[in-house]
Amino acid sequence: MCGIVGVLGQHEVSPIILDALKRLEYRGYDSAGIATVNQGKLDRRRAVGKLINLSDTLVHQPLPGRSGIGHTRWATHGGPSVDNAHPHQAGRVAVVHNGIIENFRALREELAEQGAQFTSQTDTETIVQLASHYLDQGMAPVQAARATLKRLDGAFALAFLFEGEEDLIICARRGSPLCIGHGEDEMYLGSDAIALSELTDRITYLEEGDWAILTRNGVHVFDADDHQTARPMTRINAAQARVDKSGHRHFMAKEMAEQPGVLKAAMEVYSGVDHGGIDLPEGLDFAAADRLIMVACGTAHYACQVAKYWFEQFAGLPVELDIASEFRYRAPVLGQKNMALFVSQSGETADTLAALRHVRGHVAQVLAVVNVPTSSIAREADVVLPIHAGPEIGVASTKAFTAQLQVLALLALKAGFARGHLSEDAYRTRLEELRAAPGFVAQALDREDEIRRLTEHLARARDVLFLGRGVMYPLALEGALKLKEISYIHAEAYAAGELKHGPIALIDKDLPVIVFAPHDALFEKTVSNMQEVMARQGQVLLISDAKGLAEAGEVPFRLQMPTVPDLIAPIVYAVPAQLIAYHTALHRGTDVDQPRNLAKSVTVE
Repeated sequence: MCGIVGVLGQHEVSPIILDALKRLEYRGYDSAGIATVNQGKLDRRRAVGKLINLSDTLVHQPLPGRSGIGHTRWATHGGPSVDNAHPHQAGRVAVVHNGIIENFRALREELAEQGAQFTSQTDTETIVQLASHYLDQGMAPVQAARATLKRLDGAFALAFLFEGEEDLIICARRGSPLCIGHGEDEMYLGSDAIALSELTDRITYLEEGDWAILTRNGVHVFDADDHQTARPMTRINAAQARVDKSGHRHFMAKEMAEQPGVLKAAMEVYSGVDHGGIDLPEGLDFAAADRLIMVACGTAHYACQVAKYWFEQFAGLPVELDIASEFRYRAPVLGQKNMALFVSQSGETADTLAALRHVRGHVAQVLAVVNVPTSSIAREADVVLPIHAGPEIGVASTKAFTAQLQVLALLALKAGFARGHLSEDAYRTRLEELRAAPGFVAQALDREDEIRRLTEHLARARDVLFLGRGVMYPLALEGALKLKEISYIHAEAYAAGELKHGPIALIDKDLPVIVFAPHDALFEKTVSNMQEVMARQGQVLLISDAKGLAEAGEVPFRLQMPTVPDLIAPIVYAVPAQLIAYHTALHRGTDVDQPRNLAKSVTVE
């Protein structure tokens, strides 16, 4: 959500910043802008819409300078417009900002009484007006920035650029991620390492509450108490951080296709190529746990819903599941024998990170399942389990979801063995089933042409209903979410057994109903619910295996999946959920990778 880039360089920075902002497009945005200092003068260019519009503006109105900051904005306070786009400027200072300033109204009123003239609807302009006010009082740039930071309530990542200061950027983070890149007589700033991957492989991650002074000679970092501190510099694999579509039409298409390889590679990390047991980080103690609390948002939350079945079935471990944005506000009861598990693709999801901080010190262990091992959630957890999916650019999560499921399945099996709930034979049998998942996912991907044809009629629908039972219920929820996200069709999901408790009133000849039903212990019950839909002329698409389709009888639409063990069914059936959404969106002509109003990483509450 939003993106920040800063450069103190040896060359013209506008094209460098624009290129870096392109690598942050996946975060979601609706306007963009750049500010530079050139021969002491501060200037900026802004545009609404995609970065190509900002690029066009820069062609007609060049923005010279070797010091600059840039931003892609996702609208919060105030809609998309040039006036609301970042960078904001007042007097001798410009600011870019990710996050939300909670006390901006009080600050705005205070500044307006002192003569400040506001030109936008944003909370961010309050920051720049406040900094300008302190400069007018005679403060130096560093003093003005620090005084401004002390007045702000809320979550933010910030970068300040000052007129007359061609070798200075001041930045800060509280709640939103920010990292610093080290070059040769150059310094960089970015919302994440991907933005800086073409510029440097040397990265320093700011910690919560840090602020920093950047010059071309290096960086001085200060903690929340203004004590100068040393944050480690780490080397990233720049090649892995670089992103491209590799010949695919969309990042989402590429990332779906990568799933067999991602799952295979992660299995080798956690269980080795020699088919041994599960090798997890040291310190995990499932045997002593009396409850597992799982917290996540969106797609990651649905992965946790699936994992709840696994932990209770295979490990006999009671699971409590929460949406991160609700968790802190219900006064959850925590115990010293509880384990808390947080799942996030980015590792920066604001609600999930806040929930982690809420439980820290009140439970036995804090675990994190993340895709970015250098993220805030990873750094603050006791035990980190990376999913090894690689950068995921498409807003609609695909390979990260199946990789999350795989790592959660590994955890559940390990917990079952550690707690004596799984015998060694059962443990190893289930592990072999999990190792087979990449091959079955590849088979599911081979159904793409058939799914493309099936979605032609789906693209004309106004509403779609998804049904499933057991672990297929969370898959139905995920399928509905995917369809909503990228096709803009209203979709809902229900546990199939809940059909008669309300949703059946929606059924008519115009309502597509997608049913996930592998031939498992719940198959007959699911098919019974499906028959109730067809009796009311609902247009059913049944997704099942050969045996399930044979037993189901006549169904308006059918999609055959490979026959798979129950354990890996959610991983395999995630593929048709993804492909249905993808091809429906293609038929409708929507923006698959960057759907409207959405951001990849939700770093504000």
